[in-house]
Amino acid sequence: MEKLRTAMEDLIQTKMPDSDWDFFQSKLIYKEFPKKHRLLDAGQTERYLSFTLKGIIRFFIPNPESETTVFFAFDGWFTSVYDSFVTQRPSYYAAEILEPTAMLRISYADLQEVYAKTSVGNLIGRKASETLFVLKTQREISLVNLTAEQRYLQLLKEQPQYIQQIPQKHLASYIGITPQALSRIKNRTATSKD
Repeated sequence: MEKLRTAMEDLIQTKMPDSDWDFFQSKLIYKEFPKKHRLLDAGQTERYLSFTLKGIIRFFIPNPESETTVFFAFDGWFTSVYDSFVTQRPSYYAAEILEPTAMLRISYADLQEVYAKTSVGNLIGRKASETLFVLKTQREISLVNLTAEQRYLQLLKEQPQYIQQIPQKHLASYIGITPQALSRIKNRTATSKD
């Protein structure tokens, strides 16, 4: 719980009053999920905003021929299929667990109550929305402005501890290339480091 409180206070750049934290904390649900668990299927509505204590979550657009990975969430991140969560409408995305994951979750209805009954609730909601928006925008910009190799190197720089844990087919899909092309990039970048 302290990890989440610290993350929230970092997010809003101020100390949370104990009464607000106690109320917020009372609404949290702790959940653990095994590897390969499907958190959400396309067509379902996202009911939770979560904070990942440990693990990796993959968000993707399912397609019978080839899935497109759009995002990964790691330890210490707020995570959700956020457009579905905010609108309470069915999601275009699916979400699955790539590594055993532990989360603290709050339901949509409970979060609305936190917004209404705490002094910092709306600030937390706004800052979390802004953070998720920035991540989404950075992803879109990288797809337009960076080569596949640059996208791989950026992910390697930002999350090196996870690269080995994410299956190559999902990394390739996220970068926008085939697994074979990713193998060539990995070999080329490993050779250039030597």
